[in-house]
Amino acid sequence: MAKDRNSGEQAAAAPAATRRSFGFSEDQIRRYSRQLVLPEIGGKGQKKLLAARVLVVGAGGLGSPVLAYLGAAGVGTIGVVDFDRVDVSNLHRQIVFRGDQVGRGKALSAAKFVRALNSDVVVETHTAAFNANNALDLVGKYDVIVDATDNFPARYALNDACVLAGKPNMHGSVYRFDGQATVFLPGRGCYRCLYPIPPPPGLLPSCQEAGVLGVVPGLIGMIQATETLKLILGVGETLSGRLVLYDALAMELRLVRIGRDPRCPICGDHPTITRVQDVAYACDEQEVT
Repeated sequence: MAKDRNSGEQAAAAPAATRRSFGFSEDQIRRYSRQLVLPEIGGKGQKKLLAARVLVVGAGGLGSPVLAYLGAAGVGTIGVVDFDRVDVSNLHRQIVFRGDQVGRGKALSAAKFVRALNSDVVVETHTAAFNANNALDLVGKYDVIVDATDNFPARYALNDACVLAGKPNMHGSVYRFDGQATVFLPGRGCYRCLYPIPPPPGLLPSCQEAGVLGVVPGLIGMIQATETLKLILGVGETLSGRLVLYDALAMELRLVRIGRDPRCPICGDHPTITRVQDVAYACDEQEVT
């Protein structure tokens, strides 16, 4: 308890100077006090967060913790892309939704959650499916893109749009008890460097057979949110060039070195993909997030 009181005293000592230097309101000083006292963030860093624009593609198991923590941290503008509606089967992992929202649109429901959490945040909703037709337009409006998708066509469209637009891609995916996360920065590799094309239909279990432990996307989504905040703030070392592999059953986190593939069809030395294309896939919900 003494340690917590000391932290509060340090936070209380900063408001006047921070308010004068950065123009924060009293409410903002109190809301972000634990971030403002961090030397790596301070008033300058909080201003960066409030000025940032982040697009979260998918408001499901991955998107839920991403939206919650980016909103709580004060990311000024958050775009949410999701055309789906809340289903009761979502509720064990998609924590921004409530039981009384079943049947309602996910993007609008998620936006309501973030706005209630932090009135500083502007939430822009996009209720269309993310695909080759709108990918570049959506990606081009934001600074950082978070891949919280749950299907291969959207994931490849997102990757290709990020490469062509020169935007950072905060990747995450989950399957059953496993998850992975990394950061693809412009010029330093992309999702196609790891997986040039989707796996053939039938290689993975069908949509009906797939499942996920609810906390797994929660952990991967928090990693994505952490990496997004670090990138905006310009602090620490991102996961660029490293892939986190999480095994919940073994409670094991492994880091694997990855890099740009010169033969990559879109970011390689001789790209063959020059525009965002739809990737045909037999099952549009192979990964359940």
